[in-house]
Order: sequence, then structure tokens, then C-alpha cells
Amino acid sequence: MALVRERRQQQPLRLPLPPSSKQLLPCHPMPTTFRPDSPLIERLSDLDKLAVLGHGNGGTVYKVCHRNSSAVFALKVLRFDCDTIAIRHQAIREAEILKRVNSPHVVRCHGVFDGQSGDLCFATEYMDAGSLHDLLRIRRILPERVIAGVARRVLEGLKYLHGMRIVHRDLKPSNLLVNGRGEVKIADFGVSRVVAGDTCGGGGCCDSYVGTCAYMSPERFDPDTCGGRYDGFAGDVWSLGVVLLECHVGRYPLISAGQRADWATLMCAICFGGPPEVPETASEEFESFIRRCLEKDWRRRATVQELLSHPFVARGHSSAQDLLDNA
Repeated sequence: MALVRERRQQQPLRLPLPPSSKQLLPCHPMPTTFRPDSPLIERLSDLDKLAVLGHGNGGTVYKVCHRNSSAVFALKVLRFDCDTIAIRHQAIREAEILKRVNSPHVVRCHGVFDGQSGDLCFATEYMDAGSLHDLLRIRRILPERVIAGVARRVLEGLKYLHGMRIVHRDLKPSNLLVNGRGEVKIADFGVSRVVAGDTCGGGGCCDSYVGTCAYMSPERFDPDTCGGRYDGFAGDVWSLGVVLLECHVGRYPLISAGQRADWATLMCAICFGGPPEVPETASEEFESFIRRCLEKDWRRRATVQELLSHPFVARGHSSAQDLLDNA
């Protein structure tokens, strides 16, 4: 807190407001698309709803069953009309990204359909163990060897995505889904972007104020500090570091326990606060790994490839099933 007060005295605290979501963009229909290796789902009416898995971001996720094969999928239904044009534009961008990706570390999309009343529906792989957020609500704290396994799988997913020039921009426990084998996969590309160069800025390729504030990197929270240009891929690394530290301490780690996580508090902690506290019980390898992820200067932050070779990840020998066994 002393560092935060000192920074406040040195310069005025600017709190840039997120841009308005009411953008006037053209409303286009979204054609039905399929994965060539996923021939099961030919039409939306082939799916029967079994249960509601969750709500959020303008939509609902259902557990569904394919009537002819009895295969189970998740169906994400986004509801909007032409008065919420920006949201539909975002959904179409997500569909375009999902058509590009095919990795065992990313939740698989089997088809995109236009639904009733202009809804957009994504039929995806069903991850029957829920999310990392769900598991943390049960277990709260995970052993380091299990955290190392989670880190390895997410890093492999980021390696694939970044190789495709895709920046996720919203890594958090609820967007890391888990199947019955304990495999962790990256999900939800609603605010992701495909980038052309090595840095974001200027043309707005990495609109800073999208995603979840609590897991946002300093350069995305306050892009003026780096001249408005930064490496979007480095922001994903920061988010992963916050997630893994949360797995170790059992709560959101960048503010004090019980402190209200409002927007201004988060910005002070992320942009002006000191290095995050790592528990004294943590190993040197874990502490070093987190420090490399949560380096405030994105130019000095570790890359995904460097982190895959870090001793904390390289030493890990836990199986995917260990994640469920510890829940």
C-alpha cells in the first residue's frame, strides 16, 4: 500500500472508462457452419435440451443430447437482436475463430447455427467436470503438482492459439473447462482476436477494455503507460499467472482478503501495486514461475515458450486425473 500511495503522490490516478457497448455496426446473418470431422449435428432441431449448465454474457449454456446418436454436447445460445449489434458482431468473430482452431487443449466447436429470433448457437464439446472455477469452489486450494499440470495444459493451449495469432484476452478459472478425465481446456473466445503484428494498438486490434478486469494485465488496464502499443500475447501470460496463484492461495490473489474488488481497487492493485504476495509455503520454482508471469512490464514478462521450459512446469509429473482426485 505504501507503494500505491507513493505512486498516487507522484502522478494523478487516471481511471479511463471502458468504451460504450452501443456501437452502430451492420447486422449480418450468420451461416450455419460445421466441422468436417463432426458430421453428427446436421441441424439445431436434432438436439434435445437436458439441463442448464450456466448463464452469462448475454446467453445460456445447455447440456444437450443428439437425438440420433445419443452423443452429449454443450450448446451455448447467445440471444440478441439488431439493437445489440455490437454483441452480435462479437459473436460472429467468436464463430470465425472457432472455425480456425483444432487442438486437444482447446474446447472443440462442432457447429454454429442460427437459432430462433436471431439467436446464435454454438454446439461444443461437453466438459462434464465443469470449470476450474467450480473445482476451486469445492477444493479452494490445489497442490503444486496439480497446479503444474494445469499450467502445462493451458500453456500448450496458448502455444497453439498464439501460433495461430489468436489472443484469448479473457483467461480466468471459469473459462478453463475440465472433462471427466481431468483434462483442462481453454474455452470462450467471445473477446478473442486474431492479430496481424507483434504488438497491439493504434488500430485497436486488442481493444484494452474487454475481458474480465480482475485478470487483465497492467498494459491493458492502462495502455497509455506504454504508448498504447503492447504485446497482446503477453496479456494472456499475465492472466494465467493470476489464475495459478489463485489456485495456490484459495482466493483472488491481487487484493487483500475481504477487500471489495471494484474497478478502481483492481486498477490500483494491478497497475500501481507491488509484486503479488506468494505464500511462504510455496516452492522456489512456483514463486519464480509466478514472478515471470506477473512481471508488470510486458516487455520483460516471460513468453509461453519460456514458461513451458520453466522448472516448475518441467518437473511436474501429475496426471490429468489428479485434478479431479484433489477436488
